[in-house]
Amino acid sequence: MAKKETIYRHRLPVRIWHWLNVVAFIVLLMSGLQIFNYHPALYWGESGHHGMDSFIAITAPAKDAVSDRSTLTIGSMEFDVTGILGITREENGRMRSYAFPPLVTLPSNRSLALGRDWHFLAAWLFAINIVVYLLYGLISRHFWRNFTPSRAQLKLRHIAADLWLHLRFKRHHGEAAKNYNLLQKLAYITVVFILLPVMILTGLTMSNAVTAVFPELFTLFGGRQSARTIHFIAASGLVAFVIIHFIQLFVAGFINEMRSMITGWFTVPEEKKK
Repeated sequence: MAKKETIYRHRLPVRIWHWLNVVAFIVLLMSGLQIFNYHPALYWGESGHHGMDSFIAITAPAKDAVSDRSTLTIGSMEFDVTGILGITREENGRMRSYAFPPLVTLPSNRSLALGRDWHFLAAWLFAINIVVYLLYGLISRHFWRNFTPSRAQLKLRHIAADLWLHLRFKRHHGEAAKNYNLLQKLAYITVVFILLPVMILTGLTMSNAVTAVFPELFTLFGGRQSARTIHFIAASGLVAFVIIHFIQLFVAGFINEMRSMITGWFTVPEEKKK
């Protein structure tokens, strides 16, 4: 029986960045949902408050309302999200209005102050981690080596084959498994160079201390409330990426992929015999 090929796939700085980001992102997401629960509506422009038309909103029934239905509104579209968002049954059996249930917020009980403290703490870790990673990626040419699609990958035939492989939840083998495939590269480019910088800049735009020094951020994003909306949309994009990333983790081989991100060593799946 031939010995399986093992390669050193992820360098130490990349692995450290990855796991610090995992921790920071979980805290940011859960504390962000806690903050969002205090005013579960998003607007466009500089101002936004109760009574104004919102861009996105999660509404729960009032205590004296006839209906007990919760709704998610996106523009002119309205969706029934009863039992998922908007209202939650507490341990004592009472119903209480929560845009997102306590199970996914940090802290789990209502506390805007603690939610903000956790969010700001994780945000600084997240931002510093990303800046260091960007510098490392540029200096070490990590982005050029691993993120840049090759000419072969950009051929229409290769793109179609890669899409078909992913749609069938199949993994690459042999030489093709040693490097990131095209969809991985495009996903990482989108996350690292678009979603993460947008998250940081829109977060800074919501800070009075930062915008007092850099009011140009309001112009860049069209106002504080627009920045809040874009911040939420970018966070949703990151959540979608994480979900797909997690699914692909099992498709590609959970133990092998986790070992490579912990130790750096990756066992190359053997080429299938035709």
